[in-house]
Amino acid sequence: MYVAITQPLTFTEFLAWDDGSGREFELWDGIPVPLSEPNANHEDLIQRLCAYLENHCQANDLPYVSRQSKQVRLKTASGEKEKSRKADIVIFAKEEWQRMKTSSSSAAAYIPPPGIIEVVSNNWKDDYLTKLAEYEDLGVLEYIIVDYAAFGGIRFIGSPKQPTITIYQLENGEYLPPKIFRGEERIDSLLFPHIPLTAEQIFAMSR
Repeated sequence: MYVAITQPLTFTEFLAWDDGSGREFELWDGIPVPLSEPNANHEDLIQRLCAYLENHCQANDLPYVSRQSKQVRLKTASGEKEKSRKADIVIFAKEEWQRMKTSSSSAAAYIPPPGIIEVVSNNWKDDYLTKLAEYEDLGVLEYIIVDYAAFGGIRFIGSPKQPTITIYQLENGEYLPPKIFRGEERIDSLLFPHIPLTAEQIFAMSR
């Protein structure tokens, strides 16, 4: 379903736009497209993981700020209508977040953020295929896919399917082959190099 508007919106116009329904949207070719609501497990994991990462950054003086459910402006060609994704967790550079605090504009990823985390739901192909290509093209340094309920295809999480965390890290404009983590394996993150989290501890945040 597409929302009726009189003309395509820019990213900035979209952030200020409200259809009054209370629904969440992404921007696609200048047109706001409504999103389905996450289930309770999905939402709990996002909230708890985002809070954990924010505390970890503060405690370890890392130059990042973690925020949940933020719009990310995607890369578009000249003359192409603007697009966005509403990412589950966005890892902002602290400097960029401080800059936004001095502005009255909506807080969003106007420039490519260092990291993005997506928690997988039924539409798993978006996270493993479409968003992967979009975030690589955008230049996101680290893209983390948290598949707590093993929704993904077997080519991504193996057979038999099991909860999996997949981490893509950018090098020379391309994502390297992914790092895969399950069970009690400790996460190996570019942005959070000493984080004491196992895959299972992250999955447990949904319970």
